[in-house]
Parts: sequence; C-alpha cells; structure tokens
Amino acid sequence: MNKPYWMLGLLLPLAGTAAAQSAGACPYLDAATGLTWEHQAGPSFDFCRAVKADGTEVFGVYIAKEAPFKPASSNRAEEVTIDGREVQWYRAEIAGTKLEARETLVDMPDGRVAHISVQAKSPQALTEAMQQTQALKFGSTRLSSN
Repeated sequence: MNKPYWMLGLLLPLAGTAAAQSAGACPYLDAATGLTWEHQAGPSFDFCRAVKADGTEVFGVYIAKEAPFKPASSNRAEEVTIDGREVQWYRAEIAGTKLEARETLVDMPDGRVAHISVQAKSPQALTEAMQQTQALKFGSTRLSSN
C-alpha cells in the first residue's frame, strides 16, 4: 500500500487556513470573503489583519480591554450591524493621504472591545470592506487565530 506522503506537505497549509476560520484570537471570518487573518498577540491585546491573497490589508481589528480609539460624535457616519450589535462607523482622516477611512467599536461577550478600522483607496473599496466586517462573529466559540 503506497501512501503519497509527499502530498502531506501540500495539504498542511490548506488545513491551517480552514482551521484558522474556526478557533483562536481573531473574530470568525467567513471563508467566502477570500480573506485570511494575520495575527499579532501583545501582552494585553490581539491585533488581527484581514488580508487578501496578495497580502493587501482590507481591515484591521484591535482587541483589548480598552480601545485606543475614542469616537467623536461629530465624525459619525454609517450605522450597521456587526455580529448582531448595532454599531456606528466614524469617519477618520489619515494625515498626508487620500485614503477613505472608517473606525468603529464592538463590545465583545468577554468584556473586551474590538476596534475595527478600515482604510481604502476609493469609496467603493471602503463600502466593500465595511460590508465584509458585517460578517464578523465575536462569540467565544467562533474566534479564529490566523
């Protein structure tokens, strides 16, 4: 019985990608988005970057006990639902760039807060990225580490 062990090396990266969508430190990210997580753990935070296959960041999620982002009501923009929670997006300006940017906060079930930030080169790309964030799930059994 010949077993093609050489194929194991080809399948291991795929197994990691599939598992990355189901358990760990980052929110659940639907595989249909075509995005994967890049994760960095800090002493008291997790930072998750949702990236395309070419490595381009679509949005970032900073998860900690306290968010570094303090929203200003004068910057209110769109209101959406993320993981069953009504959230408010806020316009953000990035000095020296022409990027479209939004930020929001999502209270997580474990008492921490997720600060989601989106930066895009066009209004259309911004809308698309914000729509992808609406599929995130922050439940304790639906987090992902990749």
